[in-house]
Amino acid sequence: MTRSLAQALVAFQPGLPLAVAYSGGADSTALLLACAEKWPGQISAIHVHHGLQAAADRFEQHCRETCTRLGVPLQVLRVDARPAPGQSPEEAARSARYAALRQAAEAAHPPIRHIALAQHADDQVETLLLALSRGAGLPGLSVMPVQWQRDDVTYYRPLLAVSGAALREDLRARGATWVEDPSNADEQYTRNRIRSRLLPALEAVFPQFRDTFARSAAHAAQAQRLLDTLAAQDLAQVGQPPQIDRLRELARERQANVLRHWLRSAHDTTASTAQMEELLGQIAACSTRGHGIRLKIGAGHVERRGAVLAWYNP
Repeated sequence: MTRSLAQALVAFQPGLPLAVAYSGGADSTALLLACAEKWPGQISAIHVHHGLQAAADRFEQHCRETCTRLGVPLQVLRVDARPAPGQSPEEAARSARYAALRQAAEAAHPPIRHIALAQHADDQVETLLLALSRGAGLPGLSVMPVQWQRDDVTYYRPLLAVSGAALREDLRARGATWVEDPSNADEQYTRNRIRSRLLPALEAVFPQFRDTFARSAAHAAQAQRLLDTLAAQDLAQVGQPPQIDRLRELARERQANVLRHWLRSAHDTTASTAQMEELLGQIAACSTRGHGIRLKIGAGHVERRGAVLAWYNP
């Protein structure tokens, strides 16, 4: 059920002290103000300067002024968010942002162990629609978790049940100011086209779409957790690295499931649908000692080494 900001903050019980990832935009401004009001003296802010546009310096200055006015400590980290070959600008910016948050968490005294992010219900819908447009499987359709842990830091998304419009209404009621990222209006990015064209249409036809889409994402996440449990059990049977003969004893769907789990958990990489289908075909054909396997998977290669599969990044 879609909530107001006040309702979301009542349900939000993070570990303290808490840092807020603060861009200066409306969403993170609403989250920072609400958290600073609820837990005075327990909140800090982290601003990631991506350096991708001329307005970035203005964003930083706005964040400094706001945090000074609130009495909230602020860390500013500058990153190089330019995309690598074959990497989308959105992916590059996201990777740089999380690397900076980890850096800020470790640099703080004492180290930060809890960070809140300001993604909201509309961001959740946009991510789900992007995943559908790309033919994503359950991991993509599960979209954003409310809470997760990485590198000894717990991350929270307390606003996933709050619409972007509700956050702006709260800011206007407070008389608060924020900065608008000009890139958010650039419709060369698919996410921006979804936001400007699809969300208003969905609002008109399916007014409760945020709630129903969130339920679908939750169902996908539940199903993925079951598949992850099965994959962990199968991986214990086939071994790490996976033994080809034991893989061949599994049904094709379970082979795909355990191989995706192995690649993700052991090598932090994923296979496209086409890559996985080719790998499964090679495993099916691998009935003799002389059958070789060497396929491009994710950022590296999977190859046969004796009786097992190995992944490496040359």
